Amino acid sequence: MRALILAAGMGERLRPVTDTEPKPMVKIGGRPLIHFPLLMLRRSGIREIAINTHHLAHRVHGELGSGKALDLEITWAPEPVLLGTGGPLNGLANFLGVGTFLIANGDTILDLDVAEMVAFHRSSSALATLCVAQPANLDYYSHLDLDADSRLVRMRLLKKRSPVLYDEYSKNVDPAAALRSFMYCGVIVAEPQVLDLIPPKPPWSLMEGLFAPMIRDGLPVMGFVHSGYMRTIDDLAALEAVRKEFATNPPNLRFLDLTTR
Repeated sequence: MRALILAAGMGERLRPVTDTEPKPMVKIGGRPLIHFPLLMLRRSGIREIAINTHHLAHRVHGELGSGKALDLEITWAPEPVLLGTGGPLNGLANFLGVGTFLIANGDTILDLDVAEMVAFHRSSSALATLCVAQPANLDYYSHLDLDADSRLVRMRLLKKRSPVLYDEYSKNVDPAAALRSFMYCGVIVAEPQVLDLIPPKPPWSLMEGLFAPMIRDGLPVMGFVHSGYMRTIDDLAALEAVRKEFATNPPNLRFLDLTTR
C-alpha cells in the first residue's frame, strides 16, 4: 500500500509558533509532529508515502529528505499554491492509484491499528472508509453519522459555530433509524476507483468535494470506529496541552518502539 500525508497547511492557529516553524516540524515529545503519522504508517508496513508541503516547505524537506532515516520512501508533492485538502490527489493519482491507498492528516497523533482498519475496509467491500471517533466535544466538529452496519449514511459538515449551522449530505436515510454520530479523526482508506470521482481541478476539499457527494449518491462509504488515543493539534492551547501531557505522562503509543523513542 501507498499513502499520502497532508502537511501543506499554514498552521495559522498555531501562530506565532508557525511564523518560523512549519506545523509538521513543531516538536512534541522531542520529535516533529509529522513523525507520529509517519511511524504509525511504517508500523503497518506502509513505507511508500507522499507528503504535500507549502508553508516553509524547505524546512520539512530538509528534515525528512528521502525518508531513509525512518526506513521510508518519501515522494514530495510541493504546492506553490495551496490545493486544498483534496487537491493533492489530482497530481498523485498515478502514485496512489496502483491499489488500496491511505490518506492521513499530518497534525493528528493517533494510536490507530492501521492494519485492522484496512482489514475492516476490505471486508466491508467499501470504496472508502473513514476513521471516526466520539470525543466529549463532538459539537465542535462536523458530524459523521453511521448506521447499525457502520455505513456512513449522513454527513453534516459544520459551516458555522455560532449559531451552529451544518451542510447536510445523505440519501434515503430512514428517519426512524438509530444513527450514531462521530467526528472524522484524520485517516482514510480508499480504493483507486475513488480517484475517478475527484473534481478535475484544485483547489477542493476532501469532505465537500469527494466524500460528501459519495454519501449523497449512496456509494459505499464506511466508518471505522477508533476508541484509542487521539490528539489533534488544532491551536496553541491544544499544542501546549499535548506537550505537557508528553512531558508528564507520555502515552504508550504502539508505533514508538525502542528504536524510535
